Amino acid sequence: MLFRGVAHLSLDTKGRLAVPARFREELLARCGGRLVITADFDKCLLVYPLPDWEPIQEKLMGFSTLNPRVRGLQRQLIGYAEDIEMDAAGRVLVSAALREVAGLKKNVVLVGQGHRFEMWDRDQWNAALERGAGFGEADLPPELEGFSL
Repeated sequence: MLFRGVAHLSLDTKGRLAVPARFREELLARCGGRLVITADFDKCLLVYPLPDWEPIQEKLMGFSTLNPRVRGLQRQLIGYAEDIEMDAAGRVLVSAALREVAGLKKNVVLVGQGHRFEMWDRDQWNAALERGAGFGEADLPPELEGFSL
């Protein structure tokens, strides 16, 4: 199953977030509710089922650390990565460090992105959508040439 769709959620006072019911069964079947959350460069969090994260981490760790840009990528993605588990109520605890790096407050948006999710503060999500509204054909990267919706 691919994760898709946008869910508007709320963090409780302890930093817990209820995973939408439509994703819980798949996450339990795919990874026993074991997830990895890490910080993205867009000031959001990336949420992966553990089996989907492991090859990414393995690949990142295989890159040469002599390149400062590679080290920066490793620091960001691996340095912030945290193993978490859904509890019996289908909630995940987002650590204070991850909430801080992504600017998460109470209102959160969980966005399905295929094999992972993005977790955004709602205000930052809305601002990102507005910034993306000006995406024109001249701005397209070469890999999107000829792509049509």
